Amino acid sequence: MRTPGNRALVGTSRHGLQQDPTTKDIRADAHAGNRAGATRSDLAVDQVMSILLNRGGLTLVLIFGMGANRVVRSRSVRQAGHMFTKRTGAEVLYVLACLPMCLVGLVAMLAPLVVGAGLSITLIGLPIAALGVLIARGLGNTYRGMARSLLGTKVAKPDPPAPTSGIIPAVLRDPASWRAVLYVVLKAPVGVATFVLSMAFWVYGLFMLTHIAYWYVLSDKLGLPFVDFKVDTWPNAVLLALVGLGLLWAAPRVTHGLLWLDRMLIRGLLGPTTLSQRVRDLEETRAHAVDDTAARLRQIERDLHDGTQARMVALAMHLGMVKEELNGEPDLAMTRKLVDLAHTNAKEALVEVRDLARGIHPAALDKGLDAALATLASRSPIPVSLSVSLDSRPAQAIEMIAYFCTAELLTNIAKHSMATEASVSVTGPGPRIEVVDNGIGGALVKPGAGLAGLRERVATVDGTVAVDSPLGGPTKVVISFPA
Repeated sequence: MRTPGNRALVGTSRHGLQQDPTTKDIRADAHAGNRAGATRSDLAVDQVMSILLNRGGLTLVLIFGMGANRVVRSRSVRQAGHMFTKRTGAEVLYVLACLPMCLVGLVAMLAPLVVGAGLSITLIGLPIAALGVLIARGLGNTYRGMARSLLGTKVAKPDPPAPTSGIIPAVLRDPASWRAVLYVVLKAPVGVATFVLSMAFWVYGLFMLTHIAYWYVLSDKLGLPFVDFKVDTWPNAVLLALVGLGLLWAAPRVTHGLLWLDRMLIRGLLGPTTLSQRVRDLEETRAHAVDDTAARLRQIERDLHDGTQARMVALAMHLGMVKEELNGEPDLAMTRKLVDLAHTNAKEALVEVRDLARGIHPAALDKGLDAALATLASRSPIPVSLSVSLDSRPAQAIEMIAYFCTAELLTNIAKHSMATEASVSVTGPGPRIEVVDNGIGGALVKPGAGLAGLRERVATVDGTVAVDSPLGGPTKVVISFPA
Protein backbone atom coordinates (compact mmCIF):
# COMPACT_ATOMS: atom_id res chain seq x y z
CA MET A 1 0.00 0.00 0.00
CA ARG A 2 0.99 3.57 -0.52
CA THR A 3 0.62 6.09 2.24
CA PRO A 4 -0.10 9.74 1.48
CA GLY A 5 3.53 10.48 2.32
CA ASN A 6 4.66 7.99 -0.25
CA ARG A 7 2.39 9.49 -2.88
CA ALA A 8 3.85 12.88 -2.13
CA LEU A 9 7.34 11.43 -2.53
CA VAL A 10 6.42 9.94 -5.91
CA GLY A 11 4.87 13.13 -7.13
CA THR A 12 7.80 15.31 -6.06
CA SER A 13 11.47 14.67 -6.66
CA ARG A 14 14.10 15.06 -3.94
CA HIS A 15 14.93 18.52 -5.27
CA GLY A 16 11.33 19.65 -4.94
CA LEU A 17 10.50 19.63 -8.68
CA GLN A 18 6.97 18.55 -9.51
CA GLN A 19 6.75 15.66 -11.97
CA ASP A 20 4.26 15.75 -14.80
CA PRO A 21 1.55 13.02 -14.48
CA THR A 22 1.82 12.51 -18.23
CA THR A 23 5.51 11.72 -17.82
CA LYS A 24 4.62 9.20 -15.12
CA ASP A 25 2.13 7.54 -17.45
CA ILE A 26 4.66 7.34 -20.28
CA ARG A 27 7.25 5.89 -17.93
CA ALA A 28 4.74 3.34 -16.64
CA ASP A 29 3.83 2.32 -20.21
CA ALA A 30 7.49 1.95 -21.07
CA HIS A 31 8.11 -0.23 -18.03
CA ALA A 32 5.10 -2.31 -18.88
CA GLY A 33 6.34 -2.86 -22.43
CA ASN A 34 9.78 -3.81 -21.22
CA ARG A 35 8.39 -6.26 -18.67
CA ALA A 36 6.32 -7.93 -21.30
CA GLY A 37 9.36 -8.90 -23.44
CA ALA A 38 12.06 -9.25 -20.77
CA THR A 39 13.38 -12.19 -18.83
CA ARG A 40 13.05 -12.62 -15.11
CA SER A 41 16.48 -11.04 -14.50
CA ASP A 42 15.54 -8.03 -16.64
CA LEU A 43 12.37 -7.59 -14.55
CA ALA A 44 14.46 -7.55 -11.40
CA VAL A 45 16.79 -4.93 -12.81
CA ASP A 46 13.84 -2.78 -13.95
CA GLN A 47 12.24 -3.00 -10.54
CA VAL A 48 15.46 -1.95 -8.80
CA MET A 49 15.93 0.98 -11.16
CA SER A 50 12.28 2.03 -10.72
CA ILE A 51 12.68 2.02 -6.95
CA LEU A 52 15.86 4.06 -7.18
CA LEU A 53 14.22 6.58 -9.50
CA ASN A 54 10.96 6.81 -7.55
CA ARG A 55 12.72 7.18 -4.22
CA GLY A 56 15.04 9.92 -5.37
CA GLY A 57 18.10 7.70 -5.83
CA LEU A 58 18.93 9.17 -9.21
CA THR A 59 21.46 11.47 -7.61
CA LEU A 60 23.25 8.55 -5.95
CA VAL A 61 23.30 6.62 -9.23
CA LEU A 62 24.79 9.60 -11.06
CA ILE A 63 27.41 10.13 -8.35
CA PHE A 64 28.35 6.45 -8.38
CA GLY A 65 28.54 6.46 -12.16
CA MET A 66 30.81 9.52 -12.22
CA GLY A 67 33.11 7.96 -9.60
CA ALA A 68 33.30 4.67 -11.45
CA ASN A 69 34.01 6.53 -14.68
CA ARG A 70 36.93 8.34 -13.01
CA VAL A 71 38.35 5.08 -11.63
CA VAL A 72 38.07 3.32 -14.99
CA ARG A 73 39.55 6.32 -16.80
CA SER A 74 42.52 6.60 -14.42
CA ARG A 75 43.19 2.88 -14.65
CA SER A 76 42.93 3.04 -18.43
CA VAL A 77 45.44 5.88 -18.55
CA ARG A 78 47.88 3.94 -16.38
CA GLN A 79 47.46 0.81 -18.50
CA ALA A 80 47.93 2.85 -21.67
CA GLY A 81 51.09 4.32 -20.17
CA HIS A 82 52.43 0.81 -19.63
CA MET A 83 51.36 -0.37 -23.09
CA PHE A 84 52.59 2.56 -25.16
CA THR A 85 56.09 3.35 -23.93
CA LYS A 86 59.07 4.51 -25.93
CA ARG A 87 60.62 1.06 -25.75
CA THR A 88 57.42 -0.57 -26.99
CA GLY A 89 57.18 1.77 -29.95
CA ALA A 90 60.81 1.15 -30.87
CA GLU A 91 60.36 -2.62 -30.67
CA VAL A 92 57.20 -2.56 -32.81
CA LEU A 93 58.99 -0.39 -35.37
CA TYR A 94 61.88 -2.87 -35.39
CA VAL A 95 59.49 -5.79 -36.01
CA LEU A 96 57.74 -3.95 -38.85
CA ALA A 97 60.99 -2.87 -40.49
CA CYS A 98 62.59 -6.30 -40.26
CA LEU A 99 59.79 -8.18 -42.05
CA PRO A 100 60.40 -6.88 -45.61
CA MET A 101 64.10 -6.54 -44.97
CA CYS A 102 64.63 -10.14 -43.88
CA LEU A 103 62.72 -11.54 -46.88
CA VAL A 104 64.28 -9.27 -49.49
CA GLY A 105 67.71 -9.64 -47.89
CA LEU A 106 67.49 -13.43 -47.93
CA VAL A 107 66.67 -13.46 -51.64
CA ALA A 108 69.36 -10.87 -52.44
CA MET A 109 71.97 -12.90 -50.58
CA LEU A 110 71.01 -16.40 -51.71
CA ALA A 111 70.78 -15.52 -55.41
CA PRO A 112 74.50 -14.76 -55.90
CA LEU A 113 75.52 -17.48 -53.47
CA VAL A 114 73.59 -20.18 -55.33
CA VAL A 115 74.66 -18.89 -58.73
CA GLY A 116 78.26 -18.59 -57.59
CA ALA A 117 78.24 -22.10 -56.15
CA GLY A 118 76.85 -23.45 -59.40
CA LEU A 119 79.51 -21.62 -61.41
CA SER A 120 82.35 -22.32 -58.99
CA ILE A 121 84.18 -24.39 -61.61
CA THR A 122 84.47 -21.28 -63.78
CA LEU A 123 86.36 -18.07 -63.21
CA ILE A 124 83.27 -16.00 -62.39
CA GLY A 125 81.78 -18.34 -59.79
CA LEU A 126 83.88 -17.35 -56.80
CA PRO A 127 83.51 -13.57 -57.35
CA ILE A 128 79.70 -13.98 -57.53
CA ALA A 129 79.69 -16.08 -54.37
CA ALA A 130 81.89 -13.48 -52.64
CA LEU A 131 79.32 -10.85 -53.66
CA GLY A 132 76.63 -12.82 -51.83
CA VAL A 133 78.82 -13.03 -48.73
CA LEU A 134 79.47 -9.28 -48.85
CA ILE A 135 75.71 -8.64 -49.14
CA ALA A 136 75.21 -10.74 -45.99
CA ARG A 137 77.91 -8.76 -44.24
CA GLY A 138 76.25 -5.48 -45.22
CA LEU A 139 72.88 -6.76 -44.01
CA GLY A 140 74.51 -7.76 -40.74
CA ASN A 141 75.85 -4.23 -40.30
CA THR A 142 72.36 -2.85 -40.96
CA TYR A 143 70.70 -5.23 -38.48
CA ARG A 144 73.33 -4.43 -35.89
CA GLY A 145 72.72 -0.69 -36.31
CA MET A 146 68.94 -1.14 -36.06
CA ALA A 147 69.32 -3.24 -32.92
CA ARG A 148 71.52 -0.56 -31.36
CA SER A 149 69.16 2.29 -32.26
CA LEU A 150 65.78 0.62 -31.59
CA LEU A 151 66.47 -2.21 -29.14
CA GLY A 152 69.41 -0.78 -27.22
CA THR A 153 71.49 -3.88 -28.01
CA LYS A 154 75.07 -2.76 -28.53
CA VAL A 155 77.29 -5.26 -30.33
CA ALA A 156 80.81 -4.47 -31.49
CA LYS A 157 81.55 -4.64 -35.19
CA PRO A 158 83.80 -7.54 -36.22
CA ASP A 159 87.05 -6.84 -37.99
CA PRO A 160 86.87 -6.61 -41.80
CA PRO A 161 88.47 -9.36 -43.88
CA ALA A 162 92.25 -9.02 -44.15
CA PRO A 163 93.09 -9.18 -47.88
CA THR A 164 96.45 -10.93 -47.50
CA SER A 165 96.05 -12.99 -50.67
CA GLY A 166 93.32 -11.04 -52.48
CA ILE A 167 89.94 -9.65 -51.51
CA ILE A 168 87.88 -12.58 -52.85
CA PRO A 169 89.75 -15.32 -50.93
CA ALA A 170 89.77 -13.11 -47.83
CA VAL A 171 85.97 -12.67 -47.98
CA LEU A 172 85.31 -16.36 -48.57
CA ARG A 173 87.64 -17.39 -45.72
CA ASP A 174 86.41 -14.82 -43.21
CA PRO A 175 84.48 -16.52 -40.34
CA ALA A 176 82.62 -13.30 -39.42
CA SER A 177 81.22 -13.02 -42.96
CA TRP A 178 79.87 -16.59 -42.88
CA ARG A 179 78.32 -15.98 -39.48
CA ALA A 180 76.52 -13.04 -41.11
CA VAL A 181 75.30 -15.41 -43.84
CA LEU A 182 73.93 -17.76 -41.19
CA TYR A 183 72.20 -14.88 -39.41
CA VAL A 184 70.50 -13.71 -42.62
CA VAL A 185 69.27 -17.28 -43.24
CA LEU A 186 67.91 -17.63 -39.70
CA LYS A 187 66.54 -14.10 -39.60
CA ALA A 188 63.92 -14.83 -42.29
CA PRO A 189 61.87 -17.44 -40.33
CA VAL A 190 62.54 -15.72 -37.02
CA GLY A 191 61.46 -12.34 -38.42
CA VAL A 192 58.29 -13.75 -39.99
CA ALA A 193 57.33 -15.64 -36.81
CA THR A 194 58.01 -12.58 -34.65
CA PHE A 195 55.91 -10.39 -36.94
CA VAL A 196 52.96 -12.80 -37.11
CA LEU A 197 52.79 -13.54 -33.39
CA SER A 198 53.41 -9.97 -32.29
CA MET A 199 51.00 -8.37 -34.74
CA ALA A 200 48.34 -10.96 -33.85
CA PHE A 201 48.19 -9.57 -30.33
CA TRP A 202 48.23 -5.93 -31.49
CA VAL A 203 45.72 -6.25 -34.37
CA TYR A 204 43.26 -8.64 -32.71
CA GLY A 205 43.43 -6.72 -29.46
CA LEU A 206 42.68 -3.42 -31.19
CA PHE A 207 39.91 -4.98 -33.28
CA MET A 208 38.18 -6.60 -30.29
CA LEU A 209 38.48 -3.47 -28.20
CA THR A 210 36.92 -1.22 -30.85
CA HIS A 211 34.24 -3.69 -32.04
CA ILE A 212 32.00 -2.56 -29.21
CA ALA A 213 31.53 0.79 -30.96
CA TYR A 214 29.80 -0.60 -34.09
CA TRP A 215 28.65 -4.19 -33.49
CA TYR A 216 24.97 -3.23 -33.23
CA VAL A 217 24.84 -1.79 -36.77
CA LEU A 218 26.17 -4.97 -38.38
CA SER A 219 23.59 -7.22 -40.01
CA ASP A 220 25.83 -10.27 -39.76
CA LYS A 221 27.00 -10.46 -36.16
CA LEU A 222 30.59 -11.42 -35.43
CA GLY A 223 31.25 -14.96 -34.22
CA LEU A 224 34.43 -16.45 -32.85
CA PRO A 225 35.83 -19.66 -34.37
CA PHE A 226 36.01 -22.92 -32.38
CA VAL A 227 33.58 -21.60 -29.73
CA ASP A 228 29.85 -20.93 -29.65
CA PHE A 229 30.12 -17.17 -29.15
CA LYS A 230 28.46 -14.37 -31.07
CA VAL A 231 28.60 -10.67 -30.45
CA ASP A 232 24.84 -10.10 -30.60
CA THR A 233 24.24 -8.60 -27.15
CA TRP A 234 25.83 -5.83 -25.14
CA PRO A 235 27.27 -8.22 -22.50
CA ASN A 236 28.97 -10.23 -25.22
CA ALA A 237 30.32 -7.04 -26.82
CA VAL A 238 31.70 -5.85 -23.48
CA LEU A 239 33.26 -9.27 -22.89
CA LEU A 240 34.92 -9.14 -26.32
CA ALA A 241 36.24 -5.64 -25.57
CA LEU A 242 37.73 -6.86 -22.29
CA VAL A 243 39.46 -9.70 -24.10
CA GLY A 244 40.84 -7.18 -26.59
CA LEU A 245 42.09 -5.01 -23.75
CA GLY A 246 43.86 -8.02 -22.28
CA LEU A 247 45.50 -8.76 -25.63
CA LEU A 248 46.71 -5.16 -25.91
CA TRP A 249 48.06 -5.35 -22.36
CA ALA A 250 50.00 -8.51 -23.24
CA ALA A 251 51.16 -7.31 -26.68
CA PRO A 252 54.22 -5.27 -25.52
CA ARG A 253 55.38 -8.12 -23.30
CA VAL A 254 54.93 -10.68 -26.06
CA THR A 255 56.82 -8.47 -28.52
CA HIS A 256 59.67 -7.97 -26.05
CA GLY A 257 59.86 -11.69 -25.34
CA LEU A 258 59.87 -12.64 -29.01
CA LEU A 259 62.73 -10.23 -29.70
CA TRP A 260 64.88 -11.98 -27.08
CA LEU A 261 65.83 -14.66 -29.63
CA ASP A 262 66.76 -12.01 -32.18
CA ARG A 263 68.97 -10.28 -29.63
CA MET A 264 70.75 -13.55 -28.87
CA LEU A 265 71.33 -14.20 -32.58
CA ILE A 266 72.74 -10.70 -33.08
CA ARG A 267 75.13 -11.06 -30.15
CA GLY A 268 76.21 -14.54 -31.18
CA LEU A 269 76.48 -14.17 -34.96
CA LEU A 270 76.98 -10.48 -35.80
CA GLY A 271 79.58 -9.61 -33.19
CA PRO A 272 83.25 -10.48 -32.91
CA THR A 273 84.24 -13.80 -31.42
CA THR A 274 85.78 -13.96 -27.96
CA LEU A 275 89.21 -14.67 -29.40
CA SER A 276 89.10 -11.84 -31.94
CA GLN A 277 87.79 -9.43 -29.31
CA ARG A 278 90.59 -10.49 -27.00
CA VAL A 279 93.15 -9.92 -29.74
CA ARG A 280 91.67 -6.47 -30.39
CA ASP A 281 91.82 -5.61 -26.68
CA LEU A 282 95.44 -6.73 -26.49
CA GLU A 283 96.32 -4.65 -29.52
CA GLU A 284 94.69 -1.58 -27.99
CA THR A 285 96.36 -2.07 -24.60
CA ARG A 286 99.72 -2.63 -26.29
CA ALA A 287 99.30 0.61 -28.23
CA HIS A 288 98.38 2.43 -24.99
CA ALA A 289 101.41 0.96 -23.24
CA VAL A 290 103.73 2.05 -26.05
CA ASP A 291 102.23 5.56 -26.06
CA ASP A 292 102.45 5.79 -22.28
CA THR A 293 106.09 4.71 -22.30
CA ALA A 294 106.95 7.21 -25.04
CA ALA A 295 105.18 9.99 -23.15
CA ARG A 296 107.02 9.08 -19.95
CA LEU A 297 110.37 9.13 -21.74
CA ARG A 298 109.57 12.54 -23.21
CA GLN A 299 108.63 13.81 -19.76
CA ILE A 300 111.89 12.52 -18.27
CA GLU A 301 113.88 14.14 -21.06
CA ARG A 302 112.02 17.42 -20.54
CA ASP A 303 112.59 17.34 -16.78
CA LEU A 304 116.28 16.63 -17.26
CA HIS A 305 116.65 19.40 -19.84
CA ASP A 306 114.61 22.08 -18.12
CA GLY A 307 115.48 21.29 -14.51
CA THR A 308 118.54 19.24 -13.67
CA GLN A 309 120.60 20.29 -16.68
CA ALA A 310 119.95 23.97 -15.97
CA ARG A 311 121.03 23.50 -12.34
CA MET A 312 124.24 21.75 -13.39
CA VAL A 313 125.03 24.50 -15.91
CA ALA A 314 124.59 27.14 -13.20
CA LEU A 315 126.76 25.07 -10.86
CA ALA A 316 129.54 24.81 -13.45
CA MET A 317 129.32 28.55 -14.20
CA HIS A 318 129.59 29.52 -10.53
CA LEU A 319 132.52 27.17 -9.97
CA GLY A 320 134.25 28.69 -13.02
CA MET A 321 133.79 32.17 -11.57
CA VAL A 322 135.23 30.98 -8.27
CA LYS A 323 138.23 29.57 -10.12
CA GLU A 324 138.85 32.90 -11.85
CA GLU A 325 138.64 34.71 -8.53
CA LEU A 326 141.23 32.41 -6.99
CA ASN A 327 143.74 32.94 -9.84
CA GLY A 328 144.32 36.61 -9.03
CA GLU A 329 143.81 38.54 -5.84
CA PRO A 330 140.59 36.93 -4.53
CA ASP A 331 137.76 38.91 -3.06
CA LEU A 332 136.81 36.71 -0.14
CA ALA A 333 133.26 38.08 0.14
CA MET A 334 132.59 37.56 -3.58
CA THR A 335 134.23 34.13 -3.55
CA ARG A 336 132.15 33.08 -0.55
CA LYS A 337 128.97 34.27 -2.29
CA LEU A 338 129.83 32.32 -5.45
CA VAL A 339 130.56 29.18 -3.45
CA ASP A 340 127.23 29.53 -1.62
CA LEU A 341 125.40 29.83 -4.95
CA ALA A 342 127.21 26.79 -6.31
CA HIS A 343 126.35 24.84 -3.17
CA THR A 344 122.69 25.84 -3.44
CA ASN A 345 122.54 24.80 -7.10
CA ALA A 346 124.15 21.46 -6.26
CA LYS A 347 121.58 20.75 -3.54
CA GLU A 348 118.68 21.75 -5.81
CA ALA A 349 120.04 19.55 -8.57
CA LEU A 350 120.23 16.64 -6.14
CA VAL A 351 116.61 17.20 -5.11
CA GLU A 352 115.47 17.26 -8.72
CA VAL A 353 117.45 14.13 -9.55
CA ARG A 354 115.95 12.40 -6.52
CA ASP A 355 112.43 13.42 -7.56
CA LEU A 356 113.11 12.30 -11.10
CA ALA A 357 114.36 8.93 -9.89
CA ARG A 358 111.30 8.59 -7.68
CA GLY A 359 109.12 9.22 -10.75
CA ILE A 360 110.90 6.46 -12.66
CA HIS A 361 110.87 3.93 -9.83
CA PRO A 362 109.92 5.00 -6.31
CA ALA A 363 112.44 3.74 -3.77
CA ALA A 364 109.60 3.11 -1.31
CA LEU A 365 108.28 0.36 -3.60
CA ASP A 366 111.33 -1.72 -2.70
CA LYS A 367 109.70 -2.22 0.71
CA GLY A 368 106.30 -3.10 -0.77
CA LEU A 369 103.11 -1.42 -1.94
CA ASP A 370 101.89 -0.69 1.59
CA ALA A 371 105.03 1.28 2.47
CA ALA A 372 104.94 3.20 -0.81
CA LEU A 373 101.26 4.15 -0.35
CA ALA A 374 101.97 5.17 3.25
CA THR A 375 104.59 7.59 1.91
CA LEU A 376 102.05 9.03 -0.53
CA ALA A 377 99.44 9.45 2.21
CA SER A 378 101.92 11.23 4.50
CA ARG A 379 102.86 13.71 1.75
CA SER A 380 99.26 14.54 0.78
CA PRO A 381 98.14 18.09 1.65
CA ILE A 382 94.81 16.74 2.94
CA PRO A 383 94.34 14.03 5.60
CA VAL A 384 94.35 10.55 4.01
CA SER A 385 93.45 7.38 5.90
CA LEU A 386 95.14 4.26 4.54
CA SER A 387 94.10 0.64 4.89
CA VAL A 388 96.12 -2.14 3.21
CA SER A 389 95.21 -5.83 3.45
CA LEU A 390 97.11 -8.02 0.99
CA ASP A 391 97.67 -11.75 1.29
CA SER A 392 100.69 -11.69 -1.02
CA ARG A 393 102.79 -9.11 -2.78
CA PRO A 394 101.57 -8.26 -6.32
CA ALA A 395 103.76 -8.36 -9.38
CA GLN A 396 106.23 -5.53 -9.80
CA ALA A 397 104.46 -4.10 -12.86
CA ILE A 398 101.12 -4.05 -11.04
CA GLU A 399 102.72 -2.41 -8.00
CA MET A 400 104.16 0.33 -10.20
CA ILE A 401 100.84 1.03 -11.91
CA ALA A 402 98.93 0.91 -8.61
CA TYR A 403 101.37 3.34 -7.01
CA PHE A 404 101.29 5.90 -9.81
CA CYS A 405 97.51 5.68 -10.23
CA THR A 406 96.98 6.24 -6.50
CA ALA A 407 99.45 9.14 -6.57
CA GLU A 408 97.59 10.77 -9.46
CA LEU A 409 94.22 10.29 -7.79
CA LEU A 410 95.43 11.89 -4.55
CA THR A 411 96.91 14.78 -6.55
CA ASN A 412 93.60 15.32 -8.35
CA ILE A 413 91.74 15.23 -5.04
CA ALA A 414 94.00 17.91 -3.59
CA LYS A 415 93.75 20.13 -6.69
CA HIS A 416 90.16 19.83 -7.90
CA SER A 417 87.80 18.11 -5.46
CA MET A 418 87.77 20.68 -2.61
CA ALA A 419 87.73 17.71 -0.25
CA THR A 420 88.71 17.87 3.41
CA GLU A 421 89.59 14.20 3.77
CA ALA A 422 90.17 11.09 1.70
CA SER A 423 90.67 7.40 2.21
CA VAL A 424 92.63 4.71 0.37
CA SER A 425 91.69 1.06 0.85
CA VAL A 426 93.73 -1.76 -0.70
CA THR A 427 92.48 -5.35 -0.55
CA GLY A 428 93.50 -8.56 -2.24
CA PRO A 429 93.72 -10.47 -4.36
CA GLY A 430 94.50 -8.37 -7.35
CA PRO A 431 94.88 -5.91 -5.68
CA ARG A 432 91.72 -3.82 -5.53
CA ILE A 433 92.27 -0.15 -4.70
CA GLU A 434 89.40 2.07 -3.58
CA VAL A 435 89.99 5.83 -3.28
CA VAL A 436 87.18 7.89 -1.73
CA ASP A 437 86.95 11.63 -0.99
CA ASN A 438 84.23 13.91 0.38
CA GLY A 439 84.65 16.58 -2.29
CA ILE A 440 82.19 18.19 -4.69
CA GLY A 441 82.06 15.24 -7.10
CA GLY A 442 81.29 15.51 -10.79
CA ALA A 443 84.41 13.66 -11.97
CA LEU A 444 84.02 12.27 -15.50
CA VAL A 445 86.11 9.98 -17.66
CA LYS A 446 86.74 12.20 -20.71
CA PRO A 447 89.01 11.30 -23.62
CA GLY A 448 92.41 12.81 -23.07
CA ALA A 449 91.71 13.63 -19.41
CA GLY A 450 93.48 12.22 -16.37
CA LEU A 451 90.95 9.51 -15.53
CA ALA A 452 90.98 8.29 -19.14
CA GLY A 453 94.76 8.02 -18.93
CA LEU A 454 94.44 6.01 -15.73
CA ARG A 455 92.00 3.64 -17.40
CA GLU A 456 94.34 3.12 -20.35
CA ARG A 457 97.33 2.53 -18.08
CA VAL A 458 95.43 0.01 -15.95
CA ALA A 459 94.11 -1.75 -19.05
CA THR A 460 97.67 -2.67 -20.07
CA VAL A 461 97.58 -5.33 -17.33
CA ASP A 462 93.89 -6.23 -17.88
CA GLY A 463 92.74 -4.03 -15.03
CA THR A 464 89.60 -1.88 -14.82
CA VAL A 465 88.74 1.55 -13.44
CA ALA A 466 85.23 2.35 -12.15
CA VAL A 467 84.27 5.94 -11.28
CA ASP A 468 81.24 6.88 -9.17
CA SER A 469 81.15 10.65 -8.74
CA PRO A 470 77.69 12.24 -8.46
CA LEU A 471 77.39 16.01 -8.26
CA GLY A 472 77.85 17.05 -4.67
CA GLY A 473 80.02 14.02 -3.90
CA PRO A 474 81.35 11.81 -2.60
CA THR A 475 83.66 10.48 -5.31
CA LYS A 476 84.73 6.84 -5.34
CA VAL A 477 87.27 5.43 -7.79
CA VAL A 478 87.84 1.67 -7.76
CA ILE A 479 90.89 0.22 -9.54
CA SER A 480 90.78 -3.56 -9.93
CA PHE A 481 93.68 -5.68 -11.12
CA PRO A 482 93.45 -9.33 -12.17
CA ALA A 483 94.40 -11.83 -9.50
